[in-house]
Amino acid sequence: MNRILVIEDEPDIQEVLRNYLQASGYTVLVAGDGEEGLAVFQKEAVDIVLLDVMLPKVDGFTVLERIRKISGIPVILVTARDSVEDQVKGFGLLADDYIPKPFDMPVLLCKVAAVLRRTGKCETEMDKMICCGNLRLDAERYRAYCGDTELELTTKEFELLRVFMENPGRVFTRQRLLDLVWGMDYFGDERIVDTHIKNLRKKLDRDVIHTVRGVGYRLEKKGEEKA
Repeated sequence: MNRILVIEDEPDIQEVLRNYLQASGYTVLVAGDGEEGLAVFQKEAVDIVLLDVMLPKVDGFTVLERIRKISGIPVILVTARDSVEDQVKGFGLLADDYIPKPFDMPVLLCKVAAVLRRTGKCETEMDKMICCGNLRLDAERYRAYCGDTELELTTKEFELLRVFMENPGRVFTRQRLLDLVWGMDYFGDERIVDTHIKNLRKKLDRDVIHTVRGVGYRLEKKGEEKA
């Protein structure tokens, strides 16, 4: 299982990144400023770093520069500083990728997996088939199957199904699903989750996604009897 160090000072972004990456099969370490990030990096073995630029104590560019003096570990800059000059500076310091904020969580996940593959460090299960009962997801190729039938899913439907299949039996609130699938910058009606799950149920052709009244939704475990 790959280990990711997230160096980010915003608690809300920390939480969203931690939850989404852990749900995708990664082990996540978090640091809240540049100084702490460097200390964790030197103490812990990690496979990739997600690094903000505008950090307290030591800024992200300086953190990257210091990391590069001792290690070639992949580093992806994730920052609101999206100017051409900043991106050129980041790549000049040997960043492996540069993701401007706000970002889409599925895109960030794909970029993390791509960098790990490119550097030969990919150990996460996300590149393999995810199975739950007769449902199968090919996360790398973005294909979903029910038995031998390929499902025609939208991007959001696919991501919802992936969250459920990686956590069978776990209950997710609408807000948690919004954070994981729509991203931290979505401020619309949370009932959009209900609409997507309704459409997903129709395409699955059986009600494996259960409503937990007053709480949210969960995917039935393999072999579980419906209530």
